[in-house]
Amino acid sequence: QVQLVESGGGFVQPGGSLRLSCAASGFVFSIHAMGWYRQAPGKQRELVAFITSGGTTTYADSVKGRFAISRDNARDTLYLQMNSLETEDTAVYFCNADGLGFPLWGQGTQVTVSS
Repeated sequence: QVQLVESGGGFVQPGGSLRLSCAASGFVFSIHAMGWYRQAPGKQRELVAFITSGGTTTYADSVKGRFAISRDNARDTLYLQMNSLETEDTAVYFCNADGLGFPLWGQGTQVTVSS
């Protein structure tokens, strides 16, 4: 079964950190670029971070210097380390595999940043 399962979200105060995970199955994880997206209430889903199969990374301007995307091809898992979290980072976070030929989204994981 082809699927993505996100985990690691939660409630954190501003300035805190969280590490998100995305477990992939049913496809050859190592050959696909992967991305983390987020969707806040009333807003469109946006790309947060992207990593190629070779490990090249890109970030949205809003998270540069605070978030780090990485991948473990041996575990078919994608990560997003989020530091210095801000209230504006509150959203449901999703991972996505690029180039599958069909849309594939997990259920997402909620991140809430609030004092």
